[in-house]
Amino acid sequence: MISDGLALLSGGFVGFTLGLIGGGGSVLAVPLLLYVVGMTDPHKAIGTSALAVAVNAFANLAQHARRGTVKWPCATVFGLSGIIGAALGSSLGKLMDGQRLLTLFGLVMLIVAAAMLRPRAEGAGENVHLDRRNAPKLIAVGLTVGGLSGFFGIGGGFLIVPGLILGSGMAMLNAIGSSLLSVGLFGLTTSVNYALSGLVDWPIALEFIGGGIIGGYIGSRLAQRLAAQRATLNRLFATLVAGVGVYLLWRNT
Repeated sequence: MISDGLALLSGGFVGFTLGLIGGGGSVLAVPLLLYVVGMTDPHKAIGTSALAVAVNAFANLAQHARRGTVKWPCATVFGLSGIIGAALGSSLGKLMDGQRLLTLFGLVMLIVAAAMLRPRAEGAGENVHLDRRNAPKLIAVGLTVGGLSGFFGIGGGFLIVPGLILGSGMAMLNAIGSSLLSVGLFGLTTSVNYALSGLVDWPIALEFIGGGIIGGYIGSRLAQRLAAQRATLNRLFATLVAGVGVYLLWRNT
């Protein structure tokens, strides 16, 4: 079927952009499922994309874990507290009218685009440990970011990375690796919540995941060759995200 091929290609595009430029790419999953693959229910698109994002995040987490860039204690506290927020946020998202939810999603895409254009703040360093001073910050920020991730069904990496730096002061490289645990946990929590209401299209989710794994591999390999052009790629992709956000607002207002 045509929709099967479109799901594979859409997943491949999301995976490719994630591998090429990092966080922010998963925000395109819902618009692609709705306007390219042809899903008609915004809630089912959110539930399906959340599952795909979670699986791809865990796959990338394994690579970062092998490189030793994941700060497990801080990442675990942030992720587990965010699960509560993701459960609450996804429950609220299911209750909201689909068209209104897409309008808010369009606004979020504009925020994501703006965040991608801003230079990222660096953390203090690699020698960061979980203690009684940073644990409350990690819990508070994790709960908030998890809620937003669950409500909109997005990975939230563009919020999780600065949230980990804010809460613990860890270096950027460690924040990127550690963020993938939360992206996976938040996406899994959201997808389970939506699946319990029958709002996950399993065949499309599997196709989207398969395409994402292939695209992610290609994107990560290409990123090594285009490292010097990363800033330009980031700006181009931010423009694309902003354009899709404007389109969502136009379609749903």
